[in-house]
Amino acid sequence: ALGVSLIFMAALYIYVQGVGCATFEIRNECSSTVWAAGIPHGGGKQLEKGQSWTVQFPAGTTGRFWGRTGCSFDGSGKGSCKTGDCGGLLNCQGSGGVPASLAEFAVNQFENKDFYDISLVDGFNLPLSIIPSNNQCTKSVCSSDINSKCPTELRVPDGCKSPCVAFNTPQYCCTGSFLDNCPPTDYSRFFKRECPQAYSYAKDDTTSTFTCPGGTNYKVVFCGTT
Repeated sequence: ALGVSLIFMAALYIYVQGVGCATFEIRNECSSTVWAAGIPHGGGKQLEKGQSWTVQFPAGTTGRFWGRTGCSFDGSGKGSCKTGDCGGLLNCQGSGGVPASLAEFAVNQFENKDFYDISLVDGFNLPLSIIPSNNQCTKSVCSSDINSKCPTELRVPDGCKSPCVAFNTPQYCCTGSFLDNCPPTDYSRFFKRECPQAYSYAKDDTTSTFTCPGGTNYKVVFCGTT
């Protein structure tokens, strides 16, 4: 009986630990290689077209995924990327460099809900979609090729900087005197027009953050919407 009880308790522990966690399938549908990144779990993974990478976030985790482009790494996983670089490491240990399109998640938070968004606050480098496994939840999509339309003053190789990154002023970064009252600018309107569901600047919450019940799984797709 003791053995059965121990097995039951172990199974219960595993079940409880798994409640509210989220499994992410990170998939590359771009025509070229993407070096996916994930923090605080995942690290990094090279993905050719059509390849996927699975990462799990425990309940209570806040994190993000993004794609890196134009990378070159040696056998030890050290190198560099044109966009989204992680301190020269394939296996990311911290936030990536700009510009980068971000898929942001807060797993099983307030009222056991997941919160998620696509953010262009750090700029854009790749089209990106978030697809919940729960069909009642909103699919968030940024499918525009913003790089080809990027204003000249924001343009960099393989990417489009945000105005905050480009100019670093309170008006564009929503800091200082603009901390509490930060209206959209012509630049943020450009990003919003191209990707209406994505964060176009720091105060763009109302049309950009989505929720889903805890325990939902997600696909994060580069250059694809399914």
